[in-house]
Amino acid sequence: MFGTFKEEDVTVLLKDITGLVEPQSTEEREKEIQGGRHYCEMLPIEYEPSAAYEAAFEDALRRYRFLTAQAAASAAQKIWKSKGRSVVLVSLARAGTPVGILIKRYLRLKYGADVPHYTISIIRGRGIDQNALRYILQRHRGSDIQFVDGWTGKGAIQRELKKAMAEYPDIDAGLAVLSDPANVAGISGTKDDFLIASSCLNSTVSGLLSRTFLRPDIIGPEDFHGAVFYRELADRDVTYHFIDSVQEEFGMDDIADGGEEIKGSAIGEVEEIAGAFGIGDINLVKPGIGEATRVLLRRLPWKVLVHSMEDEEHLGHLYQLAREKRVDIVEYPLRHYRACGLIRSLADA
Repeated sequence: MFGTFKEEDVTVLLKDITGLVEPQSTEEREKEIQGGRHYCEMLPIEYEPSAAYEAAFEDALRRYRFLTAQAAASAAQKIWKSKGRSVVLVSLARAGTPVGILIKRYLRLKYGADVPHYTISIIRGRGIDQNALRYILQRHRGSDIQFVDGWTGKGAIQRELKKAMAEYPDIDAGLAVLSDPANVAGISGTKDDFLIASSCLNSTVSGLLSRTFLRPDIIGPEDFHGAVFYRELADRDVTYHFIDSVQEEFGMDDIADGGEEIKGSAIGEVEEIAGAFGIGDINLVKPGIGEATRVLLRRLPWKVLVHSMEDEEHLGHLYQLAREKRVDIVEYPLRHYRACGLIRSLADA
């Protein structure tokens, strides 16, 4: 175990690579990514949130911790109905880990079940950490596994997971997420693209762990995928502030499935946006509040699309970060999402 997650909350199946990888600037990484290098072979210089942005996170947590708690409760109840007491939660590092902890805690509070919870790496284009998955399958039945993530954007990780699970017919490849605007997850707390406060931050809300890393000179054939532990950010760590604040809002009443309907294809909307803005690679289009936030935090943003310029309630943190990064915000008639981040193509720079 490394990072600041508690052992009773999650077993972290990642290799500690602290000090082994030289972080690169956003500009350096973006040039290499768009030149064909895989993002998992590099690590960014970790973004340290400004005082104004930390205030935006606190505001988002205050406004949306109740909705986050409701979504976690709804997802947990659906998981319990599907798999019961034998469920094994496997969250996808790193955004899925705090959500997995919330679901684990809810299952204990409502049903008295202290279920196992692991967090492992999955990387778009590289697949799931096979060594971590084997570790889990040596201890649990595949049919008991429930994968967990935070939210869906275009649904790329859900598709990656389904591809990876083709080799494991006993394992349900459907993700459980809090917010599923892409309408692709197996279980969701809601289809609404609402603001989950943890999407506002990087390591400081994820146990001070980096995004996951995979490169053969650092990660051997028997190793788990890697991550860096940012001990130097200990005084900025709000991981348990987020988790505990949401848990305080848990209700134990059964939540009826709202049966929300989403019309049209989410990936179709992404393709429409790419066409409207002359973007040839849809990987440069990042839909959803969580993904738009990550564009501003980790990539070279070009524009941020929002469904309304007046939605301070849901998008205040995006406005704040866009001001800091001097990125244009554009109103656009989004259907599935409240926001969408567009990454600058270096070929056009």
